[in-house]
Amino acid sequence: MAPWQSLTVASRETFWRSLQTFTVSRIVIALVLLAYLSIDAGRDHLPPAAFAQAGVAYLALALAFAAVTYRWRRRFLLQLGCQVLADIALISLLYLSAGGLRSGLALLYLFPLAGAAMLAPLLLALFSAALATLFVLAESTWQIFVRFEEPPLMQAGLTGAAFFALVLVVNRLAARLIGQEELAARRGADLRIQQAVYGIVVEDVGDGILVLGRDGHIFGGNRAARRMLGLEAEAGDIGGFRLGDVAAFEPVAHSFATWIGCCMKALPAPPADYVTVKRWHEEEGAARGRLDQPAHLKLRFARVDTPHGEVERSVIFLQDVSAIENQAQQLKLASMGRLTASIAHEVRNPLSAIGHATALLAEDLHGPAEQRLLRIVNDNVARVNRMVEDILKLSRKVQPNAAPVLLEVFLGELQAEFTEIQGLRGDIVWVGAAEGLSVRFDSLHLREVLVNLLGNAVRYASGEPASIRVFPVLDATGRVELHVQDDGPAITPEVRSHLFEPFYTTSSKGTGLGLYLARELCLNNGAMLDYEYRIDGGRGEGEEASGRFVITFAAA
Repeated sequence: MAPWQSLTVASRETFWRSLQTFTVSRIVIALVLLAYLSIDAGRDHLPPAAFAQAGVAYLALALAFAAVTYRWRRRFLLQLGCQVLADIALISLLYLSAGGLRSGLALLYLFPLAGAAMLAPLLLALFSAALATLFVLAESTWQIFVRFEEPPLMQAGLTGAAFFALVLVVNRLAARLIGQEELAARRGADLRIQQAVYGIVVEDVGDGILVLGRDGHIFGGNRAARRMLGLEAEAGDIGGFRLGDVAAFEPVAHSFATWIGCCMKALPAPPADYVTVKRWHEEEGAARGRLDQPAHLKLRFARVDTPHGEVERSVIFLQDVSAIENQAQQLKLASMGRLTASIAHEVRNPLSAIGHATALLAEDLHGPAEQRLLRIVNDNVARVNRMVEDILKLSRKVQPNAAPVLLEVFLGELQAEFTEIQGLRGDIVWVGAAEGLSVRFDSLHLREVLVNLLGNAVRYASGEPASIRVFPVLDATGRVELHVQDDGPAITPEVRSHLFEPFYTTSSKGTGLGLYLARELCLNNGAMLDYEYRIDGGRGEGEEASGRFVITFAAA
């Protein structure tokens, strides 16, 4: 056994419990001996008086040891040593009273010797075995020289050898068990420390962390995840519901389902996804919460590798990129603000002169080569002029006239006007039913936003009937959403991360300010414009999410 001072608190507690069990066993043995005395009291070979006195003394001593062990948990080795020595002494008295080796009471020595072997160091256990062996041999020798009897010396020697063998075997087994318990206790302490550090890191990290099962069931999350999702959880963890059970979390659930599908089909999964979680309320169900402002989240997924794949867990890392996007835009606009003060005179006047000169040249030059060059000049002049106009619009920040707009009438007029200007067939742009829906939005601003979004859709749509779709939807909080979707390829997450940044464009003919202007106009009217991946028709299994621009209007 290891030194008592080097044992852990848990191991010391185990030793004290074992010693208490040892004292209870001593009481049971004493009661059994007294019962044995009462049954065999009439036999001639058993002196009842001496045996009864020793039995009663053993019971009284056992009760005293039990009381001391339960009330005074100090000096373990001293208590154990006193109990073992007292056991050997009283068992020796019982042994003599019963007639020595022939009585069979030498088996009683196994009780204190086994206790010493399990709870005491090897030296003390061997010392106890030596005392018992010497007493058994001394009693046999005394019978030879004093009582002139012939006791079974061979049996006495084998009994002593059995005492030593028992002590050695039990002590080694106990030492191995104690070592394993010590190792488990130390590893448990290290694990608890690691869990405490992990808890601090996870709770204080800026990114949200969600642990989910394959079916979207949430098993836990940190404080940042609760804040980003708007959960009103006072406990240190969240869980107990599925992402798909809360309508406001459908964008996150769709992204997770898409990622799981790619993993199951061994397809390359997108490294990240971007979703918007809007303000929501749940009156019934496992989850309750609210979100004052829409949260624009970047999602990253990871799969937890478990032994033999017996438990499937995944982790979603959530990062609120709204502040990062705003900071990036402010940095770009800070330098642009100094330019807008003089841009009208410094850029627009030379552009007007170039355009006028090009028109004059077009009257005199009629060759194909000259006409092509003049057309290139006109196109670039128009492009720069459009960029100047967009920059000036950003600097003006006109206050909106947020009057109620009937979507059914407005969308019908916009559809006819847009198809006529773009020269499109009337069935290319499909407008969904908007009966009775009205929103607060400046009608001129809303027209500019939708014309911008529809212009982008025309660039990528196939041109088939209903290849461009504009339709209103009521979200989980009762707000009106307007979706603008085309049948072209969805925007990749890499492009999505820069989609609304000023001067970012993937088209050689674009200025990179259209979508930024559209979002700014929406913000001025209390609305939100974002690009989201949605599954049409609710929460269908096996469907793939498609990208579309979503305008979330202010609450009525």
